[in-house]
Amino acid sequence: MRKFKYLLLFSSILLIFLSACNANKTTEKTPIKIAEVTRSLFYAPQYVAIEQGFFEEEGLDVELQTTWGGDKTMTALLSDGADVALVGSETSIYVYAQDSKDYAINFAQLTQTDGTFLVAKEPKPDFKWDDLKGSTFLGQRKGGMPQMVGEFVLKKHDIDPHADLNLLQNVDFANIPGAFVSGDAEYVQLFEPTASIFEKEGKGHIIASFGEESGHVPYTVFMAKQSFIDDNEGAIKSFTKAVYKAQQWVQEQSAEKIAEVIQPYFEDTELDMLAASIDRYKNQGSFATDPILDEEEWNNLKNIMNEAGELPADVPYAELVNTKFAEEVINN
Repeated sequence: MRKFKYLLLFSSILLIFLSACNANKTTEKTPIKIAEVTRSLFYAPQYVAIEQGFFEEEGLDVELQTTWGGDKTMTALLSDGADVALVGSETSIYVYAQDSKDYAINFAQLTQTDGTFLVAKEPKPDFKWDDLKGSTFLGQRKGGMPQMVGEFVLKKHDIDPHADLNLLQNVDFANIPGAFVSGDAEYVQLFEPTASIFEKEGKGHIIASFGEESGHVPYTVFMAKQSFIDDNEGAIKSFTKAVYKAQQWVQEQSAEKIAEVIQPYFEDTELDMLAASIDRYKNQGSFATDPILDEEEWNNLKNIMNEAGELPADVPYAELVNTKFAEEVINN
């Protein structure tokens, strides 16, 4: 009788152990390492996807790292330091032009306009683009999307950025705001929330939007190496679905609610300033409402790069863009 009790106890313990093991198997999540090119309010839907648990709902365990620069971000992706990169689509073209054997493929778009604003040191209530001629303009890094879009918009208004301006491009991205405040530049391109913070503190005045001027472009996109996509189609589809959930959530929610959710990523910025900046981006349609990068946007990107003299090759849309997962997610 005693042996039977022990056997029964052992069987119960074994059953509990096996049940726990099976539960762990069913809840095991696929790890995905994301490298973002910078920490930016412009990427609000990505932080929403993390904080609202959309990646987790899709069975993914994401690890986010900020790699601070397009070159570093692509190095992380190509060397397997990251599985997915959030960076400008132009970087995939640069990699392709270097005869890479394992291309970076754009599979889910996050932002669809430029995210910078033209900020002046002095108020310009009657601003005209011609006012820039002869001025000192603190620009962005040569070959990066902010600078290329900036030049594209200036040329659209018959301004030659290299002949009509004193164009400064010798300041690192992270130091541009400080250099504008302490230097002689009269104008600068700034992202949010820095642009709004400067306006609130009287350090500058927002007078135009490069996003509104340049039209839709695949400004920031999730991309992965072709080999990773081939080996992890299920994870890529789940990733895209989580991004789409976040995009729809951002579209439906108020700027104040979005600011509350993503504030942990911007602890040094006041909540009302975050909300004001998000509202500015929402109003100009900067956040993509779905993850599809369409061909018209791709062609606009190449046109902008070509105008800046930075297009190394005329890469066909079908070569570096994969909308299969985005289309499946939206249709289902």
